[in-house]
Amino acid sequence: MRLGVLDIGSNTVHLLVADAHPGGRPLASTSHRSVLRLMTYLTPEGAISEEGIAALVNAVTEARTVAERENVDEFLATATSAVREATNGPDVISRIEAALGQQLQVLGGVSEARFTFLAVRRWFGWSAGQILLFDIGGGSLEIAAGADELPDEAASVPLGAGRMTLAYLPEDPPGEEAVDRLRAHARQTLKPLAKSFGALPRPDHTVGSSKAIRSLARLVGYPLAGWSGSERMMLPRASLASWIPRLARIPASARQELPGITADRTFQIVAGAVVLHEAMRALDVDELEVSPWALREGVLLRYIESMGWG
Repeated sequence: MRLGVLDIGSNTVHLLVADAHPGGRPLASTSHRSVLRLMTYLTPEGAISEEGIAALVNAVTEARTVAERENVDEFLATATSAVREATNGPDVISRIEAALGQQLQVLGGVSEARFTFLAVRRWFGWSAGQILLFDIGGGSLEIAAGADELPDEAASVPLGAGRMTLAYLPEDPPGEEAVDRLRAHARQTLKPLAKSFGALPRPDHTVGSSKAIRSLARLVGYPLAGWSGSERMMLPRASLASWIPRLARIPASARQELPGITADRTFQIVAGAVVLHEAMRALDVDELEVSPWALREGVLLRYIESMGWG
């Protein structure tokens, strides 16, 4: 069966098409992304502007066309923080569903963390033991931890890279004082999570799973031999800390010349780096591993289970 998963996030609208069969892992065949940065379309009242809705509908329509061209048998559409938190969310959802011709599943922050944790658990396997997960999106940061497929603890906080860039680092480049303000805000926001997650068993593996984290790992991390000849990236907290002042001094237009920093991440990568560093510091993590599987794969895996294949 060919499945399509559409992830409508705060930064991108991303379609993953994968082939699935009983007893086998899903194999990705097509990936299609539209960069929107929905946070930039928010009005002072917290609504997505008409221009933003139009851009969103266009991206969703394009993704649906790609899915049809790829002969997708089942199409799963999800949305995360930007849509769920918009004050005009019901209208936005209605417009998206009209473009899709089907229902949209709007994930809560904790559900988002749980789906992503499932994908990471399946990628690393049962032998990985206790896993601690960080996932940084455009609007929120998800953290989850546990030794099973469902985490023992899962949380979502509004520390997404796009949201924090607009709120704390709007200047380009942002400068040291703005970074310090964001750092202080992130520390305060993470304090309750440090207490709740700190009470759990020490993780055997700490994992990052978002595009922002993968970009940072390619910039500041190092590879280890991975599965099937691929590379497993490690991201040390100390290296990340040393890069933050340099990233904050470089204009966004020049950051894409750096290893791993793609054009769609240049403006918000500084905020992502600060938030990740503070999350690692708060939970006493020295380095993390990068998972290629994340939310979309988690949604896909849960659907396969619902078919009785899991």
